[in-house]
Amino acid sequence: MDRSIRLLTLSFFTILSLASLAFSFFPKNINYHEEESYLNFFKEEEEKETAGLLVPISVDLPEIIDLPRNKGNLTKDVYEDHLEAAESNGPGIIEDEWMLNQLLYDKELVEINKGPGYQLEPLTHSHPYVTPHSKKVLEEIGQMYEVLAGEGNFFSISSATRTMDQQKNLKKRNRNATSGNSSHSYGVSFDISYIRFNGVRDYNLKAQKNLETVLNHFQKNNKIYVIKERNQSCYHVTVR
Repeated sequence: MDRSIRLLTLSFFTILSLASLAFSFFPKNINYHEEESYLNFFKEEEEKETAGLLVPISVDLPEIIDLPRNKGNLTKDVYEDHLEAAESNGPGIIEDEWMLNQLLYDKELVEINKGPGYQLEPLTHSHPYVTPHSKKVLEEIGQMYEVLAGEGNFFSISSATRTMDQQKNLKKRNRNATSGNSSHSYGVSFDISYIRFNGVRDYNLKAQKNLETVLNHFQKNNKIYVIKERNQSCYHVTVR
């Protein structure tokens, strides 16, 4: 009987020892295979990347590659089209400072200052405000110009929104100023100087051609109307 108990006890401890040994080996074996799997995964990804099989992350950039260069002068849009677009897309004619401030308060006009490809000159006879849509188009023009002309290059905005009161006073000073209603008085027009680039007042034929190429692109895509004003050395732009 004692011998049977001893055999039974010995068998129990033998089984227990074998079970402990098996469990101690089992997790290590699993971890080894997991580690090997991860290593194989990264190795495969590295091989794919080396072979050019992985798809690169796309980055949104202005879509202006291979813009056709403008070989002639910009098409001169008639001023009636500028006025019609201003009346259709603007918040109404801006009579005076009170109405201007009200439109700013209602966020129907927003401020412009500078951005990629453009910068505002100090304004004396207009205000640095346009409609939100006009600002969006201006920024698109600026971005496209900078990519075409090179990083850090910019053109200058020489005039923006004028109240009717300002327009009348300007007419007294400048006989070339528009008589009657002006598209500048609707918050959808701005002037781009063609004799001032990168803050320097001088003729720059290459920069001017780059700008005309961009304006021509927007003009043909029915986003703007343009008139080249030689007396004021600027492009008068109205957003459609």
